[in-house]
Amino acid sequence: MLVSMPKTVIKKNGKKEPFIKEKIIVSAVKAGASVEIARKIADKIEKHPQESIKTIWVRKKVLDELEYHNPEWPKRWLNYDENVKRLRKLKT
Repeated sequence: MLVSMPKTVIKKNGKKEPFIKEKIIVSAVKAGASVEIARKIADKIEKHPQESIKTIWVRKKVLDELEYHNPEWPKRWLNYDENVKRLRKLKT
């Protein structure tokens, strides 16, 4: 059976973006995960059978996977995510 990879991510505002696996890997590593674990998390999300996935779903899955490996990592990920969003607002 052929598994379709998600090709787009639907943002909260409805905008569509290409799925970029590396974003998940970088943010998971920033949260404390090893590169190996971060890649496994990103691989699981990439294998989702839907053509498009919502960012809210990606966020929940990443947090669930981080929690599974280390209860401190979701807190670090949320902090990293908040800082990235704050920097984006400053640039605009």
